[in-house]
Amino acid sequence: MEKKHLPIIDAPSSVEKGKPFLVKVKVGGIDGVEHPNMLGHWINWVELYAGEIPIAKVNFAPVVSNGYEVTFKISLEESTILKAREYCNLHGVWEGDEITGGAKKITVK
Repeated sequence: MEKKHLPIIDAPSSVEKGKPFLVKVKVGGIDGVEHPNMLGHWINWVELYAGEIPIAKVNFAPVVSNGYEVTFKISLEESTILKAREYCNLHGVWEGDEITGGAKKITVK
């Protein structure tokens, strides 16, 4: 179940203070196992946090497609750990960590 629910962050490890950069969050897809996106079973939202502070959120409606991936453009003033969370309408909230790729330490220079 983790392979299709865990959010995974793709972002640089080091960024310049105040300079915008891209953060991609993909839900599932581990070992090719995608989360379904259909009526009755879909990802409702994806959130991005800087530490414990929510900084971005995308809401989804159920539609037929293959996988979920969002890109956020953000800037940081200090080093932090970015965390991603997602909500599946059937299986609840999922949050990864640095080991699974759902959290990433970002150093601000």
